[in-house]
Order: sequence, then structure tokens, then C-alpha cells
Amino acid sequence: MKILWVKPGKLLPLDTGGKLRTYNILRHLSATHHVTYLSYYGGQHDQNYEREILQHLPGTVTVSEAFPEVTGFGRHLDYVRRLSGPAPFAVSRFASAQVQQMLAEWIPQRCFDVVICDFLASAPNFPRDLAIPTVLFQHNVESVLWRRRASFATHWVNRVIAKIECAKMARYEAAQVRRFHHVIAVSEQDRQAMSGMVDPSRVSVIPTGVNLAKYRYDPDLRPSHPLVVFTGSMDWEPNIDGVEYFCNDIWPHVLAHFPEARFRIVGRNPHPRVRKLASTSVQVTGTVRSLEDHLREALVLVVPLRIGGGTRIKIYEGMAMGKATVSTSVGAEGLDVRHQHDILLADDPRRFAECIVTFLQNENIRREYEAAAAQTVRQYDWSVITERFVTEIEKAVRVFSVADSAFPQLVA
Repeated sequence: MKILWVKPGKLLPLDTGGKLRTYNILRHLSATHHVTYLSYYGGQHDQNYEREILQHLPGTVTVSEAFPEVTGFGRHLDYVRRLSGPAPFAVSRFASAQVQQMLAEWIPQRCFDVVICDFLASAPNFPRDLAIPTVLFQHNVESVLWRRRASFATHWVNRVIAKIECAKMARYEAAQVRRFHHVIAVSEQDRQAMSGMVDPSRVSVIPTGVNLAKYRYDPDLRPSHPLVVFTGSMDWEPNIDGVEYFCNDIWPHVLAHFPEARFRIVGRNPHPRVRKLASTSVQVTGTVRSLEDHLREALVLVVPLRIGGGTRIKIYEGMAMGKATVSTSVGAEGLDVRHQHDILLADDPRRFAECIVTFLQNENIRREYEAAAAQTVRQYDWSVITERFVTEIEKAVRVFSVADSAFPQLVA
């Protein structure tokens, strides 16, 4: 197949779950199919990025300065400027006139067998007439994510913004899900969340994968310190909220039972709210060269998320290395895990802390969960996930071809 894949933002470095999911599927797709990856990004022209992405994915076409890269106060001003528009800010800021023109030329020419719109943020750049099979790859159900943000936002300004974005996103997302020929979700929960937007037969589930060659289980590994680890991009609100919740409501109960325990927050670009959490028992690393090294040192992996959608790749990465994992139900949502078999789930802060203490104190129980976790994820290598992805987009192509060939007869 000839595949056109469109995604906003730089794909490298691989420092978010969405990037990891896209990158690994693209790499495996490129081995057996002709893939053109359209990578459009904001900010200054980055020759290093463009050179590096071509080394990883030779069929890449890059577009720079496609949208303004704004942070801090400038981002707030940009939000106010776009407030009156119908599209949510999280989507409208990724619109690009240059990418719109490219897609308006390429799609009618039918140069590709299928087009992948990666993330809802890419959708504004697609033409109204989708003349070839076009698939929306939904890493999250964005309206669900914004609804959860509105529920847990502590500052009134953030709460108001989240509610506005949630209302806009609910309308916009439903319209886009109906517009594309097929939708790929990453969990059954996400598919169900979109079932009210479109016929469920037009939504497929492709689960999250893991790089089993990189994240390997060593049954003989014996970490020597009572280290608890969280991994993730620390400038993303669900992760920020999660570690704040953990440090304020859960960690004190752990320390009461295990004073020598240490908590390590591992991830890029720690928000000031995250940096404030650093203490004698809490370490904030910032960007690290090797996530595997920090996971290897951990006795327990925690995922205390209250906000979010899609699935958390971090859980499968930790489980692949045989890490005893404690998560909220939201944190493990959509993953093939079983409470009290290969993971412990707890939404109450005291119960969450008790699960951690159990793993820290009881090596036999911890090692049972470690082995079960590693066994669970063996079936989710990215090569297997990509095969399932190909199967679903091939179905979408066939359905489109049948409908397309029948249309002239219906008109006549």
C-alpha cells in the first residue's frame, strides 16, 4: 500500500506516549509498505530534526513554521485570540495553510491508497472532499480528556478554560469522527466513548504496544533501594496533576510505613508545579538519557493519574521490564491488565499507599506480580500491533472502494 501519514509537531525526540505509538507503527509499516510521512512543526526551521527524522523514516516530508510555537504568556494571548472561533484551541493552533494546500492537491490526485490523520489536531488541514480512504487515528478521545480536566482543575481560571474547551471539543470531535471514513481507537473504552458520535462499525481498536527488545525482563534483578518511580512528560497536565495528587495525598502514607522510601519523578520539562514537589524524599530528574535505567532501579512503578484518555504506554514499558505496578483505574484504562494478577489498582489514596507498601515490604508478593506483568505484555510487541493496524486500514480501503464503485450506479 501507498500510505500518507499526517501528524503535527516534531516526532523526535520520543518523549511522549503519542510519539512512541506513532513512531513504532511507522517504523514497522515502512518495512513493508510505501509510507510518506508528512511531519509539520512550528517554530524555527530545524535542520537537525529534519536530517534525523529522514534517517529514521526515509519517506518523510517536513514542513516548518506551519504554526506558531508559543509558550507562557504568549500562549494565553493566542488562546484569547482564538476564543471566538468554533474549533477548540487544542486543534485550531495546529492549522497550517501550507499543509492544507498540500493535502488539497495530493488527495484529489489519488496518489495514495490511504491517508492517516494522526491525532485530531491534524484534522483542520484536511479538505472537505476526502476523495481517497482517510482514517482518523485517535490516541485519545479528546472530549473525555477535557471533561476530566474540568473536573480536577484547582484554579478557577483553568477550570473555566477547561469547560470552554470541553464544550467546543465535544462538538468538533463528534463532527470529525463522522467526517473520516474510519476511526482507529487505542482502547475499547475509547471506542465506546465514540459510539455515540458515529456508527460503532466505523471504529476499530488497535491496542498499545511496547518495544520488547528494548524493555526486557530480568528475573534475577534485585534493586537494593525502596525506590518508587513515575515516568512521563512533566509538562503535560494529566501528569502534573497525577504527581501532585501522589505527593500530597498518597506519599505521606507510604513514608509513615516506610520512612526510607524515595519517590522519583522521571520526565522531560518539569512544570514549576512539579519542581516544587522536590524534597528529601522526592526527586525530580527532568530529561534523562535512559528511561530504562530508572525503571531498572525501581522497586515499584506508579501511575496515579486522575485525568487522561487513550492508554498509558508507560505501564506496558514498566511491565515489560517486570515492574510491580500500582495505578489508578484511569491510569490503567484500556490496557489488558488484571487487578490482583499483574497490577494493583486503587483510586483511594490510602489504599494506593497500602499497595505500594505491600510491594516494598513483601518481596515474594512483588516478584509474583513482576513475573505476571512481564508475561502479560509479551503479546504486545509493536510488530504485532502494526500487523493489526494494517489489517484495519486495509478493511477501510476495501469498504471505501465498494462504496466508491457503487456511487455512479446509484446516481444513474
